[in-house]
Amino acid sequence: MLRIAHALNSHLLGALESAFPEAAAAAREAGTPLDPQLGPASKPEFGDFQANGALALARPLRLAPRVIAVAIVERLAADPAFEALCLPPEIAGPGFINLTLRPEVLAAEVGRRLADPRLGVEPVAPGGAPVVVDFSSPNIAKEMHVGHLRSTIIGDALARVLEFRGHPVLRLNHVGDWGTQFGMLITHLKQVAPEALDTADAVDLGDLVAFYRQAKARFDSDETFQTTSREEVVKLQSGDPTSRRCWQLLCDQSRREFQRLYDRLDIRLDERGESFYNPYLEAVVADLAAAGLLVSDSGAQCVFLEAEDGTASQTPPVIVRKSDGGFNYATTDLAAIRYRFAAPPAGDGARRVIYVTDAGQASHFAGVFQVARRAGWIPEGGRLEHVPFGLVQGEDGKKLKTRSGDTVRLKELLDEAVERCEADLRRRLAEEERQEDGDFIGEVATTVGLAAVKYADLSTNRITNYQFSFDRMLALSGNTAPYLLYAVVRIAGIARKGGADAAGVAFPTPLVFGEPQEWALVRQLLQFDAVILEVEQELLPNRLCSYLFELSQVFNRFYDQVPVLKAEDPARGSRLALCRLTADTLKQGLGLLGIPTLERM
Repeated sequence: MLRIAHALNSHLLGALESAFPEAAAAAREAGTPLDPQLGPASKPEFGDFQANGALALARPLRLAPRVIAVAIVERLAADPAFEALCLPPEIAGPGFINLTLRPEVLAAEVGRRLADPRLGVEPVAPGGAPVVVDFSSPNIAKEMHVGHLRSTIIGDALARVLEFRGHPVLRLNHVGDWGTQFGMLITHLKQVAPEALDTADAVDLGDLVAFYRQAKARFDSDETFQTTSREEVVKLQSGDPTSRRCWQLLCDQSRREFQRLYDRLDIRLDERGESFYNPYLEAVVADLAAAGLLVSDSGAQCVFLEAEDGTASQTPPVIVRKSDGGFNYATTDLAAIRYRFAAPPAGDGARRVIYVTDAGQASHFAGVFQVARRAGWIPEGGRLEHVPFGLVQGEDGKKLKTRSGDTVRLKELLDEAVERCEADLRRRLAEEERQEDGDFIGEVATTVGLAAVKYADLSTNRITNYQFSFDRMLALSGNTAPYLLYAVVRIAGIARKGGADAAGVAFPTPLVFGEPQEWALVRQLLQFDAVILEVEQELLPNRLCSYLFELSQVFNRFYDQVPVLKAEDPARGSRLALCRLTADTLKQGLGLLGIPTLERM
């Protein structure tokens, strides 16, 4: 209801300025214009909106809040455009103004959304600066594990919401494709599969995790291997052609494995690994030195951090160049920030950069972000945000691991979700004595299984640790993907029976509602645009999940208590319109979470 809220706010502001012109002029001059403080009503019985500005204005106006509220309401009563939107306002308590929208206004808004493929969500103005979303970010030669799940799924959902709003989004995969670990990997590859250097695809590295472990074991136990590995790092960084070929082979093999998982999860990413920023590292050091931020400490070049009050912080400094002259992750992250905010063609020209990583990196990013700000790389109005998330835990509350104590591989976790879903589906089909072919079973098991994994993660507040439970996430009841997917199928079936599922179907004009359950569903549906903007600003996908779950529950109460398909009922068309808009809203909302819907389950 944001469009209506903006109109109401304009009327309230006009009434406030009309009632207190001198105070309004003084406030504008001071750069703090009067604010009606319009927001959603705290309880349904208070109406649709509340304006609480009278309480905040009591002190500067030297009047009782109720006196201010009365003056505002008197002027609203003389505003025909406001009266067309709202029933007469009510003043409650010391000076709260409660506003209830006229039924015909709500019904007209439902009709407008039925005809709007965006369901009332206004797009941002075209031509804006790009938003960078940095997520997933696995390491080369290491298989993606359950720890990458949260970053990948949360980052994708945020990117989808931002794209839906109309922002140009750069979905960047900051892959760990550079650094000292490549010395040991290249050395191991040269020694165990030298034929790979001369013939394309001559060797399949197969299990990259096993390959990495073999190289690491040799590095830890063999001093000669260690020495050779360190020499390989120097060769790689200096551009040695053979070392570069080995590096490229390892990167390509990893990319193929990563892409299989991304395709399976319907995740789109543009890879820009650490190596991309290698040419910009010297410029980072030069910039920081020119800004007077670099300090030499035990041979290393560092930036010492400041506390919020500007005094020296007790946290460790950000090391930009190590004592041996090498660079580290912080340097690469600084180069990435510098590049992402820099104007094209020297950079991406972004004005908002979002990092989706585990909460354990919060201190690292706090330090790096501070250095970037003090260096002057963040333009005016630029936003640099860390989106932290908690650990994935088992049902015992401990870090999720396999029975052998290994980290759970993401591929195996997804396989198990689909297998469990298929087994449950086959059991239910047998109980219902229902025959379905293998294609149907495979499609439903894959869609529901992967959706369950995604939704279980996204529906949890990302800031907290998340307990992984197949039984809970695959349940057909509660706040789960299977429950919502089934709700979509059920509602679409109702609309189909009523002839309201086809594109361009005509609904009554005007729509007419009379039952409390209808109005509850109308108001829930009209909150969709506000929820999308909330996710855009606060970067909390669980807000959208909660909204969709509540919407499905409100719909179920409406359908259970109000006859929808009753023939010859004059309300039938309007009620079918609510069914159609509910199905469209659930589909759109789930789509923004990266979850496709089904026609049948």
